[in-house]
Amino acid sequence: MRIAITGSTGLIGTALVRSLRTDGHDVVRLVRRAPAAGDEVRWDPARQQVDTAGLAGCEAVVHLAGAGVGDHRWTTAYKQQIRDSRVLGTRALAEALASMDVPPRVFVSGSAIGYYGDTGDRRTDESAPAGHGFLPEVCVDWEAAARPAQDAGIRTVFARTGLVVARSGGAWGRLFPVFRLGLGGRLGDGSQYWSFISLHDHIAALRHLVTTEELTGPVNLTAPEPVTNREVTAVMGRVLHRPTLFSVPAPVLRIALGEFAGDVLGSQRVVPKRLLESGFTFAHPRIVEAVRAAVG
Repeated sequence: MRIAITGSTGLIGTALVRSLRTDGHDVVRLVRRAPAAGDEVRWDPARQQVDTAGLAGCEAVVHLAGAGVGDHRWTTAYKQQIRDSRVLGTRALAEALASMDVPPRVFVSGSAIGYYGDTGDRRTDESAPAGHGFLPEVCVDWEAAARPAQDAGIRTVFARTGLVVARSGGAWGRLFPVFRLGLGGRLGDGSQYWSFISLHDHIAALRHLVTTEELTGPVNLTAPEPVTNREVTAVMGRVLHRPTLFSVPAPVLRIALGEFAGDVLGSQRVVPKRLLESGFTFAHPRIVEAVRAAVG
């Protein structure tokens, strides 16, 4: 297949490009600068511009680009950047794909389990409504921005991603160095659920979304059994052979992270109902397997 990808230099994008090319697929990478290689196509999400000529022949588009939620403190300006990078980029792509004489068959657009907000200890699947707060609002607008592609008849899938367990990059990549130093521990009281997925399973799931014709709309990309932060802490310590004596009290997190601390301390027990029903098999369904896979 010929597949176009945004966000190809990020943690997930880099791994997806490598996986697809290893299996012989033709990958086109959308970049926000002048193309410097034959596999690059220019797009400018802020200006709503996409070089659709470079996407000719693409059967699928996987949209992963977006500013990191935990990369900076949530100032008013950075919250706007988080929103714009997702909504404007998705709208630009959806409108561009809809305008093509021969559009791709499928548009896999990134989203997040932040859509559901704090779910406490309630098992939550794709049928649940949006939550309340900044991240749920962003996710709702993010997914709505893909409407032009849906209206044009392009099969559109929203990959609602959980916490990706990876040694480098992403939120989990920040945990590994801390735990290796023996400084890891619970965040808050550790009772909040974390819905995780190994990097290997995340890439396999994205490819599954591309090729599984019956899947449309939201699909949760999380492992089958979410675990508490307390359980994550214990597994990280056990796999890395380090003590986990420290903990970060909730008030300290709020001082350090500001508004984002509410999401770190929040609980999301999200399950991949539609992914499992469509026949997907996880290589690392348990947290200990996901952490071991990340360690290598």
